[in-house]
Amino acid sequence: MNEPKSILLQTLGDYPQLRVLNFLMENYIFDYPKTQIAELSGVSFNTMEMFWDRLIKSGMIERTRKVGKSDMYRINRKNPIVQKLFEIDKVLSDRYADSVLTEKIPA
Repeated sequence: MNEPKSILLQTLGDYPQLRVLNFLMENYIFDYPKTQIAELSGVSFNTMEMFWDRLIKSGMIERTRKVGKSDMYRINRKNPIVQKLFEIDKVLSDRYADSVLTEKIPA
């Protein structure tokens, strides 16, 4: 993964489960097959399989449809835990933006 880490990952830690959630949060409009979620989040498919069922059972990720033989998934924005993660991400982003602005504006 050569892209810079999101503020969420920088703050809470760069862990596989968080990477998957972060990727799905950043792309909440779209749904993806599991193989693509693993690839685009920078997590090996085998590692993702270790926690995938927990994310589904918790309701944080939902199956949206079937395309060919592939099930498609996305983040479940109605899930209260996911809603809190979005709130945390917004607060962290706002704080980061404020800190960048105050560094550039002379006092």
